[in-house]
Amino acid sequence: MPKIVAARVIVTCPGRNFVTLKIECDDGTTGVGDATLNGREMAVASYLNDHVIPCLIGRDAHRIEDIWQYLYKGAYWRRGPVTMTGIAAVDMALWDIKGKIAGLPVYQLLGGAAREGVTVYCHANGSSIDDTISAALEYRDKGYRAIRIQCGVPGLPTTYGVSKDRHHYEPADGDLPSESVWSTAKYMRVVPQLFAAAREALGWDIHLLHDIHHRLTPIEAGRLGKDLEPYRPFWLEDATPAENQDAFRLIRQHTTAPLAVGEIFNSIWDCKELIENQLIDYIRATVVHAGGLTHLRRIAALADLYQIRTGCHGATDLSPITMAAALHFGLSVPNFGIQEHMAHTAETDAVFPHAYTYADGMMHPGEAPGLGVDIDEDLAATHEYKRAFLPVNRLEDGTLWSW
Repeated sequence: MPKIVAARVIVTCPGRNFVTLKIECDDGTTGVGDATLNGREMAVASYLNDHVIPCLIGRDAHRIEDIWQYLYKGAYWRRGPVTMTGIAAVDMALWDIKGKIAGLPVYQLLGGAAREGVTVYCHANGSSIDDTISAALEYRDKGYRAIRIQCGVPGLPTTYGVSKDRHHYEPADGDLPSESVWSTAKYMRVVPQLFAAAREALGWDIHLLHDIHHRLTPIEAGRLGKDLEPYRPFWLEDATPAENQDAFRLIRQHTTAPLAVGEIFNSIWDCKELIENQLIDYIRATVVHAGGLTHLRRIAALADLYQIRTGCHGATDLSPITMAAALHFGLSVPNFGIQEHMAHTAETDAVFPHAYTYADGMMHPGEAPGLGVDIDEDLAATHEYKRAFLPVNRLEDGTLWSW
């Protein structure tokens, strides 16, 4: 049995902050896991260093399920983003180790490929509708068959999803939280115009996605979905805060637009009612924030019973380790839907060399044993951590709102 003899947390900032767990076994095999929690990175680093790593030393690295249960049930304080991100980092690293020892890519350990590649969607954004359409046309020419479209809202100085660098969106932008201004009425006017322009420019063979980012009430989300139905959106993401899972029932009563939610979910309990009552069409829980591959597979299995597909979060606040894990998961899971893909910067890619590739609208995790990604620790050490908060959001009258 491969015995865990060491584990360490590596914090680096190649343009943005990442937290990585590296586990080492007595036979020299190592595995890596992503532990990045955007805007709260050091909380997870502390959790791993102070509470998790001491419990790993001496354990059999092959006993992935037992270690998962030990970290989840043994802590008593279950779930939550810090705990589940820490567990996910361990879980990813152990799957990486198991694959290396077996000499197989992780997707083969998960049952093998269920498709030829993982269909991904990209992000097209701009300060205006025309700018967004221009970006979308560029992505179409690169082979993307699914494109998320976001544009600036007239009358608002900033808009979620619209970046200064339209190819690399990074919302964590300040040593203290910046504040943005929101108007639902102004937003609701521009989005149907954006979709109309996108269909005219891109035709009907490109899937169009849109992220609302938890900003609407259920009835507002129902109205927007109804307005967008003629343009056949692939999905509307995070239409309303999902703490009240029954809120999606009201949206369902008013629109047939497909609904996706879950990037901030941490466990199967966050989405149980949404799935069992068929109130969503895509579950977006991600490997790093929902307890790793071990737990995400349980969520997907539950969703499969109700014909709900996966659509894992894949923005650049997740390191290439999570992207690799998501691709192994997406290639193997029977009810795969789509995978978000935001390209990392060259700085990040250099710190995290990886085997996954993109071609013609799809990605593949590669055939390297394990996850197929590692961390260059010497290079990582040259990029010091920089505190960075996500913004907060206020209505035009100053009321704090969901960002």
